[in-house]
Amino acid sequence: MVREFELCPGRRVGGDQPCFIIAEIGQNHQGDLDIAKRMIRMAKDCGADCAKFQKSELEYKFNKKALERPYTSKHSWGKTYGEHKRHLEFSHDQYRELKKYAEEIGIFFTASGMDEMAVEFLHELDVPFFKVGSGDTNNFPYLEKTAKKGRPMVISSGMQSMNTMHQVYQIVKPINPNFCFLQCTSAYPLQPEDVNLRVISAYQSAFPDIPIGYSGHETGIAISVAAVAMGAKVLERHVTLDKTWKGSDHQASLEPNELAELVKAIRTVEKAMGSPIKQLLPCEMACNEKLGKSVVAKVAIPEGAILTLDMLTVKVGEPKGFPPESIFDLVGQKIKKNIEEDETITEQVVENHVKKVKC
Repeated sequence: MVREFELCPGRRVGGDQPCFIIAEIGQNHQGDLDIAKRMIRMAKDCGADCAKFQKSELEYKFNKKALERPYTSKHSWGKTYGEHKRHLEFSHDQYRELKKYAEEIGIFFTASGMDEMAVEFLHELDVPFFKVGSGDTNNFPYLEKTAKKGRPMVISSGMQSMNTMHQVYQIVKPINPNFCFLQCTSAYPLQPEDVNLRVISAYQSAFPDIPIGYSGHETGIAISVAAVAMGAKVLERHVTLDKTWKGSDHQASLEPNELAELVKAIRTVEKAMGSPIKQLLPCEMACNEKLGKSVVAKVAIPEGAILTLDMLTVKVGEPKGFPPESIFDLVGQKIKKNIEEDETITEQVVENHVKKVKC
């Protein structure tokens, strides 16, 4: 069984635990604290386990030229990329306010630390776990420093290769065993042919001692539900209050009705996964009583006759007798009373019958 660990206080992931659902608010809050709180409340009301943001210390994430680059996209909040990012970046005090709000309404709160200094702040903020965004998964010094903080880690794998993910595993595992990988493709929105859900199975085989999850940027909920059916133990989806808002992530995000439907569908699928043991279930008894078939006499059979296959057939019989799978076992058995054509073959008419116990 895949190892499980406590991702948040009182909430374990992996093994037979339910999927941990992260509502990725990211920067879809438009730089507005009140909208951010509305989105946290929405995530809670829709049944997500965690509301997640993205925290950057911009001078540590970008170099000066990157911040000064003109940004003329229709999604821009400023003339330069730096102005745009500063508009969307909450202060430390605002993060403290958001975390306090999440705690008050009863949903876990965390953020992706988009650079090493952001991780330092989030550690001070006492988030339950660190999310490593795909852009830092091959940033090995960052990974090592983050792992040494001792908090559980959720690591996305967009833009990476299997070879890189093996290296990530080898770096993190000796330092901090409490982590999981998410299959992810970094495209917004993501087309179905680029999702590659089979990577979930590949990760499960390559890293059998850690939980595997999925971070999706597709539209709709079907692919994410399929990921959970394949064994994803952590699921992350971007969320928004309105897909038409300015911002490059909104189109690949779920609106409240979609998030609620996704959570409902995941919980339904988890119930449906059930047991690997195939057996007649109590809920099937009524159907079995009504339509389950029995072995019946194809012809009249005299007392003392030795049964042959051409004497027998299978029908819905009244009363019930031997089930169809017993028909070959009856061949060669002696009958101890006359049986009319079309009569059910019951245990009482077979000489020295010993009921077989199913294993």
